[in-house]
Amino acid sequence: MTEVSSLTGRLLVATPALSDPNFDRAVVLLLDHDEEGSLGVVLNRPTPVGVGDILASWAALTGEPDVVFQGGPVSLDAALGVAVIPGGEGPPGWRRVHGAIGLVDLDAPPELLAAALGSLRIFAGYAGWGPGQLETELKDGAWYVVESEPGDVSSPRPENLWRAVLRRQRSELAMIATYPDDPSLN
Repeated sequence: MTEVSSLTGRLLVATPALSDPNFDRAVVLLLDHDEEGSLGVVLNRPTPVGVGDILASWAALTGEPDVVFQGGPVSLDAALGVAVIPGGEGPPGWRRVHGAIGLVDLDAPPELLAAALGSLRIFAGYAGWGPGQLETELKDGAWYVVESEPGDVSSPRPENLWRAVLRRQRSELAMIATYPDDPSLN
């Protein structure tokens, strides 16, 4: 098997050509990527469900909008917490993924992390790819791979994240941000 260069901590931004409705204009933060596959969460799919409705003890620590996000089509009954903790070492109950971004152990007492948290998002489900599956999608042009920023996790306007991430690129990708929702109306 060929060695896979890790994309953990990077963003997958759906190209306009990606036809899977689960990922239309999606921005996915890769939490794990290696030869065994990939796992990430869709950062721009808020649901109408409030965090307090399912994880009341964590609700006060989430940012706006304080709703659960649909992290992807896999295991929608499972919750993942992704948090930004600025500075050095994180507290117990948090595992660094990339830079200041990490995973929260939602079984840990929230007060262990409360003082350190810069932002917290709760995701129902995740996006997953088997070995080599994501690499095939990348070769087929389904995704742009770009650097993440800690603010992507807690964007207060997730509905604008796809355009905002593309717009900040210093390449022709910035122009893709203007791609119309329905090109046939152009």
